[in-house]
Amino acid sequence: MEINSETVRHERQQRGWTQQHLAEAAGCSLRTVQRIEKQGLASNESVSALCAVFDIERDRLLAGSGGSAAGGDARRVGLLIAAAAAAGAGLGSAMTWLAMSLGGAA
Repeated sequence: MEINSETVRHERQQRGWTQQHLAEAAGCSLRTVQRIEKQGLASNESVSALCAVFDIERDRLLAGSGGSAAGGDARRVGLLIAAAAAAGAGLGSAMTWLAMSLGGAA
């Protein structure tokens, strides 16, 4: 599953831990911690272990949760959809007006 690697790195560094120390505390391998911090990919089991070790909520680690870049992307997509709908309504009104104007002149 995709997680926020920056949050993992921040939590680890805030405690003054090395990657090796985090691996031992979470009961996983050093390679697993390195992969998580580099690629942001972790198994469900690793996410649970990290949450327990850091004493944080699961959704704080998951990519796409509030406050992350993905959450910002979702807001931008929503705004884009609203803008497209408004532009479509405006364009539709303009085309209707034009059709009525041309139709009325003939």
